[in-house]
This record gives sequence, C-alpha cells and structure tokens, in this order.
Amino acid sequence: MSAVIEKFIRYVKFDTQSDTETGLTPSTPGQMFLAKELTKELEEMGLENVSLDENGYIMAVLASNLDHEVPTVGFVAHMDTSPDFSGKHVKPQFWENYDGGDILLNEEKDIVMKVADFPELKKYKGQTIITTNGNTLLGADDKAGVAEIMTAIEYLTEHPEIKHGAVHIGFTPDEEIGKGADFFNVKKFGAAFAYTMDGGEIGELQYENFNAAFAKISFKGRNVHPGMAKDKMINSMLIANEFLTRLPENEVPEKTEGYEGFYHLISMAGNVEESNLQYIIRDFDMHNYEARKQFVQSLCDEFCKKYGEGSVSLEITNQYYNMREKIEPVKYIVDIAEEAMKQVGVEPMIIPIRGGTDGSRLSYMGLPCPNIFSGGHNFHGRFEYVPVESMEKSVEVILKIVELISKR
Repeated sequence: MSAVIEKFIRYVKFDTQSDTETGLTPSTPGQMFLAKELTKELEEMGLENVSLDENGYIMAVLASNLDHEVPTVGFVAHMDTSPDFSGKHVKPQFWENYDGGDILLNEEKDIVMKVADFPELKKYKGQTIITTNGNTLLGADDKAGVAEIMTAIEYLTEHPEIKHGAVHIGFTPDEEIGKGADFFNVKKFGAAFAYTMDGGEIGELQYENFNAAFAKISFKGRNVHPGMAKDKMINSMLIANEFLTRLPENEVPEKTEGYEGFYHLISMAGNVEESNLQYIIRDFDMHNYEARKQFVQSLCDEFCKKYGEGSVSLEITNQYYNMREKIEPVKYIVDIAEEAMKQVGVEPMIIPIRGGTDGSRLSYMGLPCPNIFSGGHNFHGRFEYVPVESMEKSVEVILKIVELISKR
C-alpha cells in the first residue's frame, strides 16, 4: 500500500462530520481528535512552528533549504466531512484492476454503484478504486487532500537532497458547513499564495467558484380545530408549498451545469402554526447572484401582502464569493499548477467549481488560493469513491509545484 493510501485509510476512520447546530468551532469533537493526530505526525516529521489552536486549525512550516529567496507556497485541506451523510465507522473497500462494470458495495442491502448512473467510472477501468461499503460516505472530501499534503511533505523531509523553498501547511475544520476560514489566521500562515487540495477528479484546476448565500424563510400560520376552521385556519405548510412552487423549476442543482446558477431547497419542516424552508442560492455572476437574492426577497414581500404582515420572514446570509476576482491579478499561480500537472502527465481541466472551498474565502482574506484535484467522485454520499492512481498523481503535482517555485 502506498504511503498516501495508508494515510488516507487511517484518516477516514476518524468520524469528523461537521454540524451546523452546535455553534462551536470545531463543531464536532471528532475533528479535534484527527487534528491532534495530524499535529503529532507533523511534529514527528520535524516540521517547524507546528501549532494546533483551540478552534482546531493546524499550521506548520517546512523550512526552505535553498540559498536564495523564492515565494512561500502553502497547501490547505479540510478535516471535516459533510453532515449530509454518516461518516461513522467508515469501512473502505478496494477494487483492484477494476473491470469497468457495476460495483456491489453491499450484498446484504443490495447497494450497487451502477455505471449507468455514474458513467465516469469507465475512465478508471484497470485501476484500483476505493469505495464505501454503502453505509457511509468515504471521506475523500477532503481527507484525500489531507493525506496527499501529508505524504508530499513527508517525502520532502525524507529526501533533503530535493531543493525547495518554504512550504506552509494548513488544515481547517468545518469547511463543509461554510466556516472553514472563520478563524484562519492568514498573517500567521505566512504564505504568499496557497492551493487547496479539495477538488474532484484527476486534472481539475479551479480558480472560479459560486457566489453563495443561505436563506431561511419562515411562514406563520394559525391553528384552529379543523371542524371549526372555515375562514379561521391559516396552514403555514400550504403557504410554504405555494412559495416553493414560485421558484423557477429548472433552476435547481439537478437541472443545471457549467456556469448556471440555482436555488437549492435543502430543508423543509413545519406544522400548521409554523413552517420553514432553507435554501442555498448560487451563481457565478455577481449581478445574477444579487438578482437571485432580490427575487427571493420580492416573493416574501408579495406573500406578506397576500397573507398579512409578518406572515413570511426571510433571513439571508452571504457565505462566500467567487474567488476569480482575487486570483486573476496573480494568475501566474494558476499557470504554475497547470504546468506542474502537465509535467507529471496529468491533463489539466480548468473548470469552475460548482461549490466553494476554503480557498474562495481565503482569497478574499488576502491569501490567493486556487483549487487542485484530490481525486474523488460522488462526494457526500454512499457512492463516493476515489481511484488510488488519482491520489498518487495529486502527490506528484504537489511536489512538482514546490519544485517549479524553487526555480523561480
């Protein structure tokens, strides 16, 4: 088993699901357990300035061994996994020399990952694929990125003959709930620029992402005994249902791609008295993004006129913005990553992120931070998988970036 895979399998055994409800950082104790393990490993590697703060942020420095100054590069990944699906008792399965067909993840429950549903599986025929057993997510988002960074740094410490500038490492909690950069100390981190190892399939290189908002819409009703309800009862659930039908039916994640934005209903709950809808709103273009938020506000205003003042309320929060604005002035850092991929035999795919990473917020905090593939597919669910060869190539890309920067 290669070093990166050994680390990955060890890290996914930690249950690090983040949680939107705790109000803590890190939001769950499992993240701190993994953070302590990573901190110990970094110290054992002999890195300098290794630190783990009370919020679960890890930073460390691999000192330069050059006799001249070069830009300081950073690599960042997040330790948490998505709250959308269980990350407890992850049991990875290896499919060596994958035959290109359907994969029976769980015979007892008849859980099958079908090529018809996930045709990109065919790309990995003949390779080794790591999957779940169907009961949990895998955790490649982003423990693959963590393992890749740790492996590359370990390799550099074991081969001091390789010349390199200073390399700064950062691991964050709670990226999956949009809080990964909340307490990230950019000044302390000290890099001129960085890369998040948090992308998907092999070759992905990204410096554009969604502008993102979270919206909670609350509906007030009035409950009366149903036998006496005529002209008195107001059913908040029916108002909520009417509201959601007013949003464009084709502007949802399952019907959009590329640069198309969407409204995504992520939660609905209620009773006659009160109901709530929770949406995430996404768009690459800032003008369209603002228009989407305004459209939701206008619907709320309209429903208040129809059902009475205070019957509908809206809480909307900006989560992050498109990093392109901050990356384009230093586009050479994307060029370095692109060249690194080419030199290790990976075909770069420069595409927008239909989501966000810590890098999007860090870029606005003064740390330009494009995103590089970590190799995984189907994040946040039971059908998540990662090809071994993709993770190994990711390690090569990190090492090549460090090499290219050392020659600048």
